[in-house]
Amino acid sequence: MKLIAGLGNVGEKYCFTRHNTGFMTVDRWATEEGVSFKQDSKLKCYITKIKYNCEDILLIKPTTFMNLSGEAIRAVIDYYKININDIIIIYDDIALNLGRIRLRSNGSDGGHNGIKSIIKHLGTDKFNRIKIGIGPQIGPSENYVLQNFPKESLEILKEILDKSIEASKSIITNGMEKSQNKFN
Repeated sequence: MKLIAGLGNVGEKYCFTRHNTGFMTVDRWATEEGVSFKQDSKLKCYITKIKYNCEDILLIKPTTFMNLSGEAIRAVIDYYKININDIIIIYDDIALNLGRIRLRSNGSDGGHNGIKSIIKHLGTDKFNRIKIGIGPQIGPSENYVLQNFPKESLEILKEILDKSIEASKSIITNGMEKSQNKFN
């Protein structure tokens, strides 16, 4: 079983903010598969299951808000006995320009509080990630990430969400190294 966690903040006011690109990605994938999320308060997330390449894939959206994402990731991993090598975290990256993604298999939190929480709760920085560019940043980062995408960015946003789903599928099928060569 694999776990793909899209990071974001719950609530209608955050729905289309730059910080919610992880949520948007797993929402888009769930819609493509014709499944919907159900809230699991014990696991602190919205969760659904899909099949890809004959594998069960859990898609989740933590309900803990961004800064406590690690709580939900840890709960799901423990409950389903998922190996850390079988998780992919999808989240926004202010240092990458909109339209770009970057795949990594480890590294620091880069100032991202959701990743900081995951590293803390997993006790390691060695987990697969797909970083979705939301830059270039204008103004203080706390304000910038909580703004909605401007209308002129929506077409690029749709393309990059699709590319993030494609990258997730590639990691599942081909592994991280081959996927990095293709998408980075």
